[in-house]
Amino acid sequence: MIVNDLIPIREQLERIEKKLDGKLKDKFLTLIQVSELVSLSPSTIYRAIRKGELKCSKNTGKLLFLESDVRRWING
Repeated sequence: MIVNDLIPIREQLERIEKKLDGKLKDKFLTLIQVSELVSLSPSTIYRAIRKGELKCSKNTGKLLFLESDVRRWING
């Protein structure tokens, strides 16, 4: 019974370990981080969002971008 109680804790520790090891590569970036990453102004990024060229998430009340989407937009 005690072993079953430890399974969720072990799974959570494994997820944390993967994050620390950099194995979870696709992270969310803020507008400022995207702006710094691609060396473009926030207004240029807003324009790309309005045109549908760059995807973002607004679920948390602020704009968040998957790093892979940003790199695809820049390389696209």
